[in-house]
Amino acid sequence: QVQLVESGGGLVQPGGSLRLSCAASGFAFKSYTMRWYRQAPGKERDFVARIGSVAGSTNYADSVKGRFTISRDNAKNTVYLQMNSLKPEDTAQYYCSAWGLRTYWGQGTQVTVSS
Repeated sequence: QVQLVESGGGLVQPGGSLRLSCAASGFAFKSYTMRWYRQAPGKERDFVARIGSVAGSTNYADSVKGRFTISRDNAKNTVYLQMNSLKPEDTAQYYCSAWGLRTYWGQGTQVTVSS
């Protein structure tokens, strides 16, 4: 059974940091590109960051470049999203997804940036 389980979300003040984790199971994790997306209320789901399966190449949305860092630990079947200098506009439900022979999605974790 494929599972992607996100964790690490919560309430943080502007300028703060959070580290999201996504634990994967049930598929060949190291063969999949991993991505983070986010969806704010009333808006579409937007791409945030990706990390390749080979060599770990990364890409980011312009809105998070320089503030967010995606990484992966293939030994732990986990992908991370380090989020620094958080802004209120980063408030959203964050989802991890796996892209390969098939595409899998997690259930999401809520990030709220507010004073």
